[in-house]
Amino acid sequence: QVQLVESGGRLVQAGESLRLSCAASGRTFSSYAMGWFRQAPGKEREFVAGISRSGGSTRYADSVKGRFTISRDNAKNTVYLQMNSLKPEDTAVYYCASRSSSGLHSTTLSDYDYWGQGTQVTVSS
Repeated sequence: QVQLVESGGRLVQAGESLRLSCAASGRTFSSYAMGWFRQAPGKEREFVAGISRSGGSTRYADSVKGRFTISRDNAKNTVYLQMNSLKPEDTAVYYCASRSSSGLHSTTLSDYDYWGQGTQVTVSS
């Protein structure tokens, strides 16, 4: 069993930066890949970024590439999402997820088996 708790979401203005955190507990954090997803009102949940268990491999959605950075600190059992140059279209609930069956990240929601409760990010224009 893995417990994930996101934090850091809030209201910001377009162009500002924000860092989300996701604290994990319950199993060996360094043994599984992590991902960030988001869901805007009326839309399906979508992949944002993924990171391998070692942190050596990352992947991003085209919509955030160059603006967002995913990282992890295995000593602190935490994964981060640094979001720069935020846009109103980044407004969504952001979720972190763990892929306990593999150390490789994936863009597919169903490949992740544990999810946090989400944190709201709102970007005003």
